Amino acid sequence: MLLLLLGIILLHVAALVLLFVSTIVSVWTSSETGTSDLWINCSTSNGGYHCDPATSGEWIQAVQAVMILSIIFSCLSLFLFFCQLFTLQKGGRFFLTGTFQILASLFVMSGAIIYTVMSPEWVPEGDAFGYSYILAWVAFPLALISGLIYVILRKRE
Repeated sequence: MLLLLLGIILLHVAALVLLFVSTIVSVWTSSETGTSDLWINCSTSNGGYHCDPATSGEWIQAVQAVMILSIIFSCLSLFLFFCQLFTLQKGGRFFLTGTFQILASLFVMSGAIIYTVMSPEWVPEGDAFGYSYILAWVAFPLALISGLIYVILRKRE
């Protein structure tokens, strides 16, 4: 039972780390001349490195908001898991923890979908999706799986 709890916590922490990295690091799209992300667009031009804030519309603000919400809900879910671990009755399920984690996964999925659909208007055609974008998509199933495990999990003595 202890190994199961440790595995669940490690899965949750892995998803949380991926959420943090994908939200903070500035490589949602990349090219030979620069990178762009949710917060800033950087490029090399005329031998210098130039960065501009990412203020191209409401959609980027929506992606920023849902990515931050996914981190908040995942952190709350981890906190609730530890609280419920010590206060939940024997045989009880971790519904609240699972709900928060599933919501976090839906938020990160929404952010990645919005970015996928809207980025062609904003990103030049030669650019490719970067590793932060890929990490966001990897964080989605990890958070969803850990949320489903929390819903199924029962507290034992």
